Amino acid sequence: MPRYRYRAINEGGNIVKGEITALHEADLRAQLTASGLSLIRFTTARSGGIRQGSLPTRELINLLFHMQMLLRAGVPLMGALQDLRDGADNLELRQVAAGLIDRIQNGSTLADAMAADPGIFSEVMVHLVRSGEVTGQLSEVLGELVRSQKWQSALASQTKKLIMYPAFVTITITGVVVFLMVYLVPQLVGFIRNMGQEVPLQTRMLIWLSNAFVNYWWLILPTPIALIFGVAAAARANVQFRFKLHQAMLAIPVVGPVIKKIILARLTDSFSLMYRTGIPVIEALAYCEKITTNLPIQQALMRTRERIANGSSISDAFASEQLFPSLVVRMLRVGESTGALDEALANVSYFFTRDIDESIERVQALIEPVLTVVLGLILGWIMLAVLGPIYDTISKIRA
Repeated sequence: MPRYRYRAINEGGNIVKGEITALHEADLRAQLTASGLSLIRFTTARSGGIRQGSLPTRELINLLFHMQMLLRAGVPLMGALQDLRDGADNLELRQVAAGLIDRIQNGSTLADAMAADPGIFSEVMVHLVRSGEVTGQLSEVLGELVRSQKWQSALASQTKKLIMYPAFVTITITGVVVFLMVYLVPQLVGFIRNMGQEVPLQTRMLIWLSNAFVNYWWLILPTPIALIFGVAAAARANVQFRFKLHQAMLAIPVVGPVIKKIILARLTDSFSLMYRTGIPVIEALAYCEKITTNLPIQQALMRTRERIANGSSISDAFASEQLFPSLVVRMLRVGESTGALDEALANVSYFFTRDIDESIERVQALIEPVLTVVLGLILGWIMLAVLGPIYDTISKIRA
C-alpha cells in the first residue's frame, strides 16, 4: 500500500503536514476528511511499514478491543480493520490498520501482518494471535490481550508512582542543598572567619563543601548523570556486570522486593495468558524468558523450563528456584492436582497485583518520612555548622 506525504489545513485554519498510508488518492482524501483535515497537496512517499514503536499503549488497546468486539459481532476481520482505518480518530492507529490490511490482502495472516511491525506488536502478542487463528478463538484471544494490556498499563503507572515521588523529593533536597552551599554559606563564611576564634571541624567541612560547590559546580552537577550513563553503557557492554547490576537492584532494601514482584507479576500474567490460549508450557516459558529484562530472573526461568522439560512438575520446578513466594507455589500445586492450572495461574496473577498495590503503598508511606528526616538532618548539620561558632562567640562575650 502506497504512502503519501500530504499538506492539509485543519478546521482552525492551521497548516498540517504528515505522512499516511492509503489505497489511492480518494482514500487519502477520505482519511484526512475523517480527521478534520482538508487536503491541499500530496506527493507519493516511499512505501514501507509503520514507524516502529509509533503507537501509544492506549491506541494499541483500542485497536485490539475494536477488532475483538467486531469479530464477536460477526464482522469479518477485514471489515473490522477497514472500519478502524476509515473511522479512527488517531492518525497513527489508522496507519497501523492500513498496514495490516495491505499485508492481509497480499496473503498474510493477521499474526504475520502484525509480526511485520515488531515495535508495535510484541512477539508474545503475535504468537497468541497465531494460536487464536489456528484454534478459531481469535476473538477470545484478542479479549485476553485487551485485558492483559490494560493490566500492564496499570502496572506501569504503579511503577512510575513508585519512582517519581522519591525522585522528586531527592531533586528538591539536592536543590535546597545546592542553594545553601552556593548562596547562603558563602555569605556567612566571612563573618565566621572574622570572629577571631578557632573554627570547629564541622564548620571547616561546611566551608570546604561550599567552596567546592562554588568553584567546581560545573563538574559536580553533571557527575550523577554521567555516572548513570556510564553504568548503563557498562551494563550493555558486559553481561556479567549487567547480571550483578540486576542482582543488586533486587537486593535494594524496601524497593528491591517491590521491583521483583512487578517483574514476576508481568511474567505470571503473560504465562497465564499463553497457557489459557493453548500454548504449551515449555513454549510459554521460553517466551517469558524473552520478555524478561532482569538477567537473574531470566536465568532462573530458563532453569525452571529445563526442569519441566526433564519431567518435573510446574510447581516443583518453580519451588526449586525459590523464585516465587511459597503461597504462589502452593497455589500452582493445587491447580496441578485438581486439573485447574489455568485458574491457579489467574489467581497467582491476582495475588501479585494485590500484593504490588499494597507494597507500593507501604513503600510510599515509608519513603516520605525517611526523606523528610534526611532533609532535616542535612539542614540541621548546616545550621549547626553555621550557628555553632556564632553561639560560642556570644557565650564568650557574656562571660
